[in-house]
Amino acid sequence: MNIYVINGPNINLLGTREPEIYGKETLEGISKECQEEASKVGHSVKFMQSNYEGEIVEWIQEAIMQKVDAIVINAAAYTHTSIAIHDALKSYSGYKVELHISNPHLRESFRHVSFISSAVDSVVAGLGTDGYSHVIDLLSDLPIKVN
Repeated sequence: MNIYVINGPNINLLGTREPEIYGKETLEGISKECQEEASKVGHSVKFMQSNYEGEIVEWIQEAIMQKVDAIVINAAAYTHTSIAIHDALKSYSGYKVELHISNPHLRESFRHVSFISSAVDSVVAGLGTDGYSHVIDLLSDLPIKVN
């Protein structure tokens, strides 16, 4: 299984940005853990982060063209604002998992609405940075969809 892990704005600041909410793990550390988890089961992971909405949309479109099997997306603040990411995800036929390090429903009210939840197969929230490797592990148990 080929998996794209797409991260949105400010996720590059993990480890220093609000560690009481997001923990002290860095994005580089999370990427390494995901790579290790995927290699245990013979899958590949492409890990990426952007502060730019259009680049995230382009990566989703690339996943369509490259016939990637799954997308794990932490759209960060774009979760609550981006119809463009929602529409791109709707066009993608592989597995789609929305991921949040914290639980948005326990935070500010503007974080309670996700524009992308209706375009994904599942939502994982509140497991901290370990959520990433857990999702990679869970995806390995699913049959590959025909794209």
